[in-house]
Amino acid sequence: MTKPSIPSGTRDFSPSETAKRTYIFDVIRNVFRTFGFQPLETPAMENLSTLLGKYGAEGDKLLFKILNSGDAFAKLTPDDLSSAAAASLKTCEKGLRYDLTVPFARYVVQHRSEIAFPFRRYQIQPVWRADRPQKGRYREFYQCDVDVVGSDSLLNEVELVQVVDAVFQKLGIAVTLKINNRKVLSGIADFMGAGDRLTEVTVAIDKIEKIGLDRVKQELRDQGIPDEAIARLQPVLTLTGAPEEKLQTLCGLLAASEVGMAGIQELRAIFGYLQQLKPACSVELDLSLARGLSYYTGAIFEVKANGAEMGSITGGGRYDNLTGIFGMPNVSGVGISFGADRIYDVMTQLGLFPESTLVGTQVMLANLGEREEAYALRLAAQLRKGGLSVEIYPDRKKLQKQLEYANRRGIPYVVMAGEQEMAQQKISLKNLRTGEQQLLTEEELGAQLGSKN
Repeated sequence: MTKPSIPSGTRDFSPSETAKRTYIFDVIRNVFRTFGFQPLETPAMENLSTLLGKYGAEGDKLLFKILNSGDAFAKLTPDDLSSAAAASLKTCEKGLRYDLTVPFARYVVQHRSEIAFPFRRYQIQPVWRADRPQKGRYREFYQCDVDVVGSDSLLNEVELVQVVDAVFQKLGIAVTLKINNRKVLSGIADFMGAGDRLTEVTVAIDKIEKIGLDRVKQELRDQGIPDEAIARLQPVLTLTGAPEEKLQTLCGLLAASEVGMAGIQELRAIFGYLQQLKPACSVELDLSLARGLSYYTGAIFEVKANGAEMGSITGGGRYDNLTGIFGMPNVSGVGISFGADRIYDVMTQLGLFPESTLVGTQVMLANLGEREEAYALRLAAQLRKGGLSVEIYPDRKKLQKQLEYANRRGIPYVVMAGEQEMAQQKISLKNLRTGEQQLLTEEELGAQLGSKN
């Protein structure tokens, strides 16, 4: 018999892990709502034509393609299978979504007549990428996105920074938010004399933290970028100082680039607002930040957890042309995506989950006999009305076995009502963490457990 398993790059989540993930989702969802974002969901699979060409050549390679029919190969012999499978993959019409932004753009275009612009939406759903699984990188993972479309205002970028700040304050994660601008990167490519090679330049720059500056320079050489152009790039990427100091230096370097100067002005406006708002998180201007996705056109963001061995846990940016490829031009958008799985890993690594997320059932009622069962059912219903999480042990087994079960489940309290207690109209409450046991009335029990009744 084949040992059961799951695909590489996917994970099962135990009840306690699921409770922790739900805590993350709830915190993020509540922050999104306070900023006026509306909920949205889209299908797990999209037409492949919707997905292809939106993420650059690298992203297209990571799309999971779906066969048109689950039984397409049912009548084929083993000799026919290989060639038929290859042919089917070439004619695939659907794929699993790579992110939530492109499906969102498709939704906006498809439902434009129903939407009031600017449209503010949040979306919390899984996405899939045919990537090589490694630490912090999965083939199936959740994204928590917020986007605004139909507005060019930089106030949207500033509010996204505030969203990031609020989420990570509530989760207790100290983070650094890095900001750059794709227009500035275009200006840098112009300054290098490689304005027509923007994609190659940004793809290489985006890897600088992973592979280092020397290997980035080598990758640019491998792409045919001349050494003199690479030499002009290095001092830009190694600029130091406060954001305004970096921007002032960039003004001198990129003065001849109209697009580069436009990016500098946008960054100045954003950092000007942030200087007034003073977010709790650390905010940096990082000129090496490129964000590999090809649809970004303006400000770009990336967030990393301080003191944790993890890549970016949040990222996003401005995209001016995404809806245009679906037939709705001149609609600007900006958004940011929280990687729930990486946030979960960071919080686990740093021990940041509140103790309350680790508790499922708060009270278990022991099953001590037929007459006692009926009483336990009534008492459980009463405690649940008070907002407590309560379960009854379903089988009439020895009390010791029931207590062992509660201990294994991490249930802090066990309520026992046998013949003797019922005759006194009392209940025994055992605290499994301290070993203390009390004889209480129903009213005292509710008060002790924090019932809201």
